Amino acid sequence: MDESLRIAASTGNVSELYSLVQGDGNILRRFDEVEFIGTPLHIAAEEGCIGFAMEIMNLKPSMARKLNQQGLSPMHLAVKKGHTEIGLRLLEIDKDLVRIRGRKGKTPLHYICKVGDHDGLLDTFLEACPDSIGDVTTRNRTSLHIAVRNRRLDVLRALIRTLRKKDYYREVVNRKDEDGNTALHIAASDNQPQMLKLLLECKADKHVINHDGLTAFDLANRHNNKESISVLGDCFSPGLSNFKHKLKRHYRLPTYQTTLSPPGGVSEGQSSSTSTSTSADVGKIGISVMQQATVLLFYIPTYIAFLVAFFLTLALLKPFPRGFRTSLQILLAFLGYASSNRYAS
Repeated sequence: MDESLRIAASTGNVSELYSLVQGDGNILRRFDEVEFIGTPLHIAAEEGCIGFAMEIMNLKPSMARKLNQQGLSPMHLAVKKGHTEIGLRLLEIDKDLVRIRGRKGKTPLHYICKVGDHDGLLDTFLEACPDSIGDVTTRNRTSLHIAVRNRRLDVLRALIRTLRKKDYYREVVNRKDEDGNTALHIAASDNQPQMLKLLLECKADKHVINHDGLTAFDLANRHNNKESISVLGDCFSPGLSNFKHKLKRHYRLPTYQTTLSPPGGVSEGQSSSTSTSTSADVGKIGISVMQQATVLLFYIPTYIAFLVAFFLTLALLKPFPRGFRTSLQILLAFLGYASSNRYAS
């Protein structure tokens, strides 16, 4: 770059810029010929020279998308240096500048999530280009991953507010990085209870495992992060899991057994070796020998217990994959239908 142009950009001297253009009409065109190069706009954005930056954008808008030798765009530099006004002015001209992928695939939005929100710039970015929240780095990290890793609670709150409005919020909040960790894993590992609460409110799946086969609860437990363990709840506690299993088994077995073999048994009709069965006898075969009032008093509580076990089983199927869970739910529906017919008879 011409030294005079460099000085003009770093000092914000617009008059000198036009003096140089008058002396060489192609002075800005040469930047198009190099793939990665620091431009006058990079310098102005880094130094906070708003007037010069806007003049360059007017003369050569393509410079806004150029990456320098460090893999950074002018917007990256403006965010990194905390020059909010330049960031906002650049955004007015081209809202997609938020999504320019620079070094390691990081966008200006990712940079905000790392360095922190300057004067509400994050909300403006998300309002201008809300889909940028789903962009990932070369390490497959979302803005959520980066905010949690850098302990930026204010940034995470803003991200969650935007994410909740999107149909694909579950996909983003449960996105895994290159290690298989979701943002929830990272928050649990770093003992960030407030972040855990925000992520869980946005339907973060605490049953997801990383490449080491660990859930967020496992990581919290491994690091003895008691606050995180408390937030994640006791759903991973072996004692509670065993209790649920025993409870489900307790209700399922008695209701199933009493359906097939009620107290007192069922009518079997008369033996063909001793007498000939009448049509009335045949009609009573398989019917409980108890009186009707007694049958109702026995079966109504038993059927309620069956329904409790049935819906408890459905609730416990939530951690399973959707396809497998749906198949089991269909089978349980048939079981419930068959059982209801049995009780009705």
